[in-house]
Amino acid sequence: MELKRFTLALALAATPLSAFAMPAVGDMVGTNPADATAALEKAGCKVKEFEPEGGKIEAKCTDADGKRWEVYIDPKSGAVTEIKADG
Repeated sequence: MELKRFTLALALAATPLSAFAMPAVGDMVGTNPADATAALEKAGCKVKEFEPEGGKIEAKCTDADGKRWEVYIDPKSGAVTEIKADG
């Protein structure tokens, strides 16, 4: 019985973490807008727009709570290089 309670408590504790999933530095999201959009949105970041910035591609997106993020992608490898809160 204790093991069931522990397992349930562990599952409930982990739930909020998955709700706030975001891409991470090093994630491969792709080198074209369609692939990058799909990968970022699967990771929990709804893409609003892309723009070039400093030799990288900047994806502006929002998370499940509506917080805005800037995700920087290496255009050659398709890897996320930096993530910053927007604003």
